[in-house]
Amino acid sequence: MPNWGYSFTEQKYDADRLAKAAGRDLRIKPKPSREICAVIKGMKVDQAKTYLEKVIQLQQSVPFKRHKKKQAHRNDLKQFNWYAGRYPQKAAARIYEILTSVESNAEFKGLDTEQCRIIHAATHRGRIIKRYIQRAHGRSSAKYRHLSHVEIVIYEFPS
Repeated sequence: MPNWGYSFTEQKYDADRLAKAAGRDLRIKPKPSREICAVIKGMKVDQAKTYLEKVIQLQQSVPFKRHKKKQAHRNDLKQFNWYAGRYPQKAAARIYEILTSVESNAEFKGLDTEQCRIIHAATHRGRIIKRYIQRAHGRSSAKYRHLSHVEIVIYEFPS
């Protein structure tokens, strides 16, 4: 079994006021999950959860800052001073599950979740499951399933 480590170093922070959660080998693509993690980093937990709920309900789009070629412009992204965006519902739903997991981890440690902020949200590419679809005349086309690893760390800041 692999030893999953975090890409986050805890030396700058108090370990008693820190909560972590990760999702490994999630069936979401790395590009939209990277953009979602870039948006929610620095938000409070409740604020990030409401943002992801709006993305799932197609009410708020996610700004695509790195993967922005041939993206449609969204009018609701003026608050982020950006233009290109999408509604990655599947990735937002999986990251929402990880966010609820890290929130329950914080409650278990006795942290005040209303004071917690997301200090680390990262996505890493996982493996690719390779499959092939049969086509006419003895040919085949590739059908790949992309997996991602997502990790979220929250920290309770004193009020």
